[in-house]
This record gives sequence, C-alpha cells and structure tokens, in this order.
Amino acid sequence: MSNTHRAENSSKDLQNKEKTFFDFTVKDIHGKDFSLSELKNRVILVVNTASACGFTPQLKDLEELYQKYSSKGFTVLAFPSNDFRQDSGSNEEIEKFAKDKYQISFPIMGKNPVSGKEKQPIFKFLTESKSGFLFREVQWNFEKFLINKKGLVVDRWSSMTSPNSKDIISKIESELLN
Repeated sequence: MSNTHRAENSSKDLQNKEKTFFDFTVKDIHGKDFSLSELKNRVILVVNTASACGFTPQLKDLEELYQKYSSKGFTVLAFPSNDFRQDSGSNEEIEKFAKDKYQISFPIMGKNPVSGKEKQPIFKFLTESKSGFLFREVQWNFEKFLINKKGLVVDRWSSMTSPNSKDIISKIESELLN
C-alpha cells in the first residue's frame, strides 16, 4: 500500500469521525470562548434555562446534583435562552439572578437560541445526534440532555422531569461508573 493511499484513508477516517459534544466551543456567560473539550471524561447534564419560568426553581435541584456528584466527574451546564420569552435579561442579569437566588456554582453559558433556525450549533448536535427522542426541537425551558464521558448524548428529559428524579439520578450514577 502506498503512502498516498494511507493518507487518503486517514483523511477519510477523520471525515467519518463522529462529532462529539467535546468538539464544540461555546461562549460562556462573560462572552469568553469555552471549549467543551475541557469537560472530556466527565458526565454532563446540559439544561436550557430561563429566569422567569415556572421551572426555574429546578436550578436549586441542579445545584444539589452538581454538589453531590461534581467530585465524582459530573458537571451541570446551563444554557440560558429567551426562545420561550422567559429570559429577557442580559447575561450579567441572568448570572446575578442564578447566583443570588439559587446560589448556583455550576457553569453558565451565554444566552443563545436553543431551537429553530437560529439555534446554536451545540443544540443542533444535542437535538439531532441521537435518534429515538419524541421531539427533535427543544420544546420548552429546562429540557435536560445527559452527555457521557465520550461526549455522546445518552438521554434526554422534558421540563416536567425534575433533576432529582430517580431516572436522572440513576442514569448519572450509571454513566459515572462507565
């Protein structure tokens, strides 16, 4: 086999490589680039949040999960969005609200669309990379996506599912063992 042929095969292998959560860079709440590759080998619960939603008190439960499992390789990532008209504040206001009212310490990303034509690329990945979900688009605030240590979406829950539900906790614990 020639070196040219090997190089072509390597190039094709790279093109066929499945994209993972860790291949993305997003903006954090302060507008700085945040490479999700920094979270490699961690289990991540991604949640699209809003400050004025009936589900906003879930921030307290998310913080409890983060406190309980962060030392074991778990992270919560909040992605604020005004897609459902319940987070009109600036990034600074969103951060202040979450930290003052719910004392959250997990990372908050910058406010961006999570659905529709304008959705940020990470949410395109989250909603389209795994089949079997009832909906492709995010339906409401506080939908949750569980990412495994390899950067793949392994589960998704609606806003109605509490972060401290038995299902979410058992999936987190199971992924932490893998």
